Amino acid sequence: MPVWGWILIAAIVVIAVLAIIVSRSMRTRKRTERLKGRFGPEYERTVGQVGEQSAAEDELAAREQKREKLEIVPLSTEAQAKYANSWRTVQIEFVDNPSSAVAAADRLVIQVMRDRGYPIDDFDQRAADISVDHPKVVENYRTAHGIYLLQERGDVGTEDQREAFVHYRALFEKLLETDENKDKPKEART
Repeated sequence: MPVWGWILIAAIVVIAVLAIIVSRSMRTRKRTERLKGRFGPEYERTVGQVGEQSAAEDELAAREQKREKLEIVPLSTEAQAKYANSWRTVQIEFVDNPSSAVAAADRLVIQVMRDRGYPIDDFDQRAADISVDHPKVVENYRTAHGIYLLQERGDVGTEDQREAFVHYRALFEKLLETDENKDKPKEART
C-alpha cells in the first residue's frame, strides 16, 4: 500500500477518535447542564459532598431514576385543607411551646410526605427523594431536621426553633402544592 494510503487511514482514524471525544464531551456537558437546571443548589451541594463531579452527577441521576419509580400523588382538596388546618394549629402552638411545635412540624411534614407517596423510613433518603421534586427547599428541610435533632438533646434556643419552623413551612407549602394551585397567588391557596 502506498504511503498516502496509510496517511489517509491514519487521518480517518484520528477524525473518528476526535468525533467520539467531541460527542462524549457534548453529552457530558448536556447532562451537567440538565442536572444543574433541575437540581439548582442541590447540584452544587452534592458535588461538594461527593467530591467528584461525575460521581455526584451519577448520584443525582440515580435519584431521578428512583423518583420515577415512586408513585407520588397530589393531595385531595380535603387532605390539603386538613393539613393546612393542622399547620395553623401547630403554628399557633409555636407561641406557647416552640419545641413541641417544631416536633409537631417535623411529624406533619412526614405525614404529608407519606400521603403523597414518598418513602419515609430514613431521613437521608427522604431528603434525597424530596430533592428531585423540590431542590430549592430540600436544604431547608435538612437544616430544620438538624435543628429538631439538636432540640431533642436540648441544645437549641428559641431563635433556632423559629428558624427550623420557617424551614419546615417552606417544604410543607411545596408538598401541599398541586399543578392546579402552583401558579395561584399564595392568598388564593387553601
